[in-house]
Amino acid sequence: MKVAIVGASGAVGQEFLRILAERDFPMDDLVLFGSERSAGRKYTFKGKEYEVKLLQHNDDFKDVDIAFTSAGGGTSHDFAETITKYGAVMIDNSSAFRMDNDVPLVVPEVNAEDALNRPRGIIANPNCTTIMMVVVLKPIEDMSHIKRIHISSYQSASGAGAVAMAELQQQYKEILETGEAQTIKKFPHQLAYNVIPQIDVMTPNDYTKEEMKMFNETRKIMHSDVRTSATCVRVSSLRSHSESVWVETESPLTVEAVREAIAKAPGCSLVDDPQNYVYPMPLESAGKDDVYVGRIRQDLANDNGITLWLTGDQIRKGAALNAVQIAEYLIKVGNVK
Repeated sequence: MKVAIVGASGAVGQEFLRILAERDFPMDDLVLFGSERSAGRKYTFKGKEYEVKLLQHNDDFKDVDIAFTSAGGGTSHDFAETITKYGAVMIDNSSAFRMDNDVPLVVPEVNAEDALNRPRGIIANPNCTTIMMVVVLKPIEDMSHIKRIHISSYQSASGAGAVAMAELQQQYKEILETGEAQTIKKFPHQLAYNVIPQIDVMTPNDYTKEEMKMFNETRKIMHSDVRTSATCVRVSSLRSHSESVWVETESPLTVEAVREAIAKAPGCSLVDDPQNYVYPMPLESAGKDDVYVGRIRQDLANDNGITLWLTGDQIRKGAALNAVQIAEYLIKVGNVK
């Protein structure tokens, strides 16, 4: 088993290395790829040093079995044919192929089998907020079909990458030293001591691309007609996203039944003792694999509604971990090239 990581120097690429090591992913060889800026950098994996190769249109992927790609949608589009030409499975972390009909969009806890039908050799990793939400919604959907979802997300700086995390830290430093944030490049406004009610660019209907991803991707992953209305907000935490979610089901569900189902669901951890101020927070979910769920309540505005709060590490389950779990599933069922 030969594994490639494209975009090895980025935040998700580095998380791939950590997760593959932690989970003792079954492979015999590893090759790292990057842009001209990162080519030549060296990283240690399981005691062995690997040098990042320049990503090029050549035969470097000839012996690769699985390629994890996280170098942006443009790079994924440009290099997909090169990566998959000799049969490598490309598990792509960008938005490039997510809504293509001939590319499965997979969250293993929800629709693992979809990964088996990949005409182009590509499997898409969903958007981070969508991944975490559908992991939690799956046990609810299994009890009663979800008709509508309303969601407000609270997304950390790390969702915009390592450069964004550094910018947030720099802004706090500048404010403490000079009283004013001077470095505002990655975000449209100052993020330190602030929240920005915009993630990604605006679409013609005044929802952002991030918000529309949640609408479209949720339907594709869950094979559902569910309608999702989202407001995605960038907050000044460093790592881990949170979401406040309202769901309307066809039949009413009790809070107790929802709690029990989520507690048993793969990929979920129930942290829900509100009377004693016990609920999940991003500081606690950072670096963890599960999506943490709490504040489960009956919706006061809808008899068929349930309200909950979730938080998860979007670099892990929201990106690298989900991709690795897809690969583990393919290996388990013997469906790699």
